[in-house]
Amino acid sequence: MRIILFTGKGGVGKTSVAAATALTAAEKGYKVIVISTDSAHSLSDSFDVSLSGEPRLIASNLWGQETEMSQTVTTHWKTIREWMAALLAWRGMEEIMADEMAILPGMEELANLLYISDYHDSSDYDLIIMDCAPTADTLRLLSFPEILRWWMEKMFPIGRSVSSLLRPVVLPILGVPMPTDEVFESAEQLYHKLDRMRTLLSNSNEASVRLVTNAEKMVIKETQRTFTYLNLYGYSTDLIICNRLIPGKVEDSYFDSWKQSQSKYHQMIKECFAPLPILTLPLFEQEIVGMPMLRVMGRTLYGDEDPTKVFFQGQAQKIQKENGYYTLSLALPFVTKGDVALMRNGDELIIQVGHFKRNIVLPYSLRELTVAEAKLDNSELVIKFEQDEKHQMSTHGR
Repeated sequence: MRIILFTGKGGVGKTSVAAATALTAAEKGYKVIVISTDSAHSLSDSFDVSLSGEPRLIASNLWGQETEMSQTVTTHWKTIREWMAALLAWRGMEEIMADEMAILPGMEELANLLYISDYHDSSDYDLIIMDCAPTADTLRLLSFPEILRWWMEKMFPIGRSVSSLLRPVVLPILGVPMPTDEVFESAEQLYHKLDRMRTLLSNSNEASVRLVTNAEKMVIKETQRTFTYLNLYGYSTDLIICNRLIPGKVEDSYFDSWKQSQSKYHQMIKECFAPLPILTLPLFEQEIVGMPMLRVMGRTLYGDEDPTKVFFQGQAQKIQKENGYYTLSLALPFVTKGDVALMRNGDELIIQVGHFKRNIVLPYSLRELTVAEAKLDNSELVIKFEQDEKHQMSTHGR
C-alpha cells in the first residue's frame, strides 16, 4: 500500500500532477483511488469527467472521488455537529442558521483526510493519492492530530467527568444542552481515527508528500516553508516537482527574460532541496485536461520509472546515545536559530517554528533527563539530554 499526498501553493498545477500520477500508476497495473481534499474541487475538471462523493471508476484500475460535505459530516461528525447546533440554537440563533454554523471551517477538508485510514484498512486499493488543499490549509490539517492529542489526553477526561456531573442539574434548570455520552464517544472515535491517520502518514515506508512548485521566487519560498513544517511534524517528503518550465525550443524573444528567471530559480530549487530529487515538467502547448493530456504529463514526468516508488527516504527525527548523553535530532531546513523556540513540560518537548508548533512526547529513555543544550547544526535541530539537573529547559533554542 502506498499513500501519496500532493500539495503546493495555489495555482502551481498540483491537481494536474496528482491526476497524471494516478493515471500513470493505474496504467502500470496498480489499483488507484485519487481523492480531492480541497473544498474547491477541480479533480473532475482535470479528468474531464463527473465525480461525486462515492468512488467512481473513471479508467481501468482508476477510481476518483470528490467528497460531498453532507456525506462527510454524516460519516465523521454527525453527533458532535448536532450538539453544537443545539447549543447555538439555545443561545438564540435560528435553527437553520445554527445548523449551518455548526459546520466548523476546515471540517470538510479535515474529515476528507479520514478517508485515508478507511481506504487503507479496506485493502481495496494499492495506491491512495490525495489532491490536497493549498499548502497553508494542508499544514493546518496535518498538524491537527498533534493538537487534538494534547486535548484528548489532558482535558477530555476532565470534560467528560464534569459534564456527567452537571448534566442532570443544568439541563432541567437552565435548559442548556450539555454534551451527552454519545457526543463524547463520537469525539473519542474521531480522535482515534485522526490518530490512526497520523500514524499512517508518518510511516515513510508507505506514505510521503510530494511538493509541486514553480520556478518563481514567491512560490519557492512557500515551498521551503512547507517542507520545513512537514519535517517538524514528522511527515516524509520524497519528491519536489517543478512545473511549467518554458521549453528551450521556445525562441520568441518575448520569453527571454522569463526563461532566464526560471533558469535561475530552477537552480535555486536544486540547491535548496538537496538531496531530495527534483523532477521537472515543461509548460505544455495546451491545457492539461482530459485523459490524453494527463497521460502525456505522466509520461513526461516519470518516464519509465514507477510513480509509486519512494524516491527519497530520510529520517525526520532520530535519537542517539553517545558519551553518556542522548541527542534528539529533527530536520528543520530553511530555519535560523531565531525562528525556533523550545519549551519542556514534563514528558513533552514543545518545538515552535513561527506560528506552528509540535508537541513531542519524549520516549521513556529521555523523560528523566534534562535538556542541557539545543542548537541548529546544518539545518538540523539537535537537542542534548543529560542527567545534570542544573540545566532546566524553559527558554528559546540557541
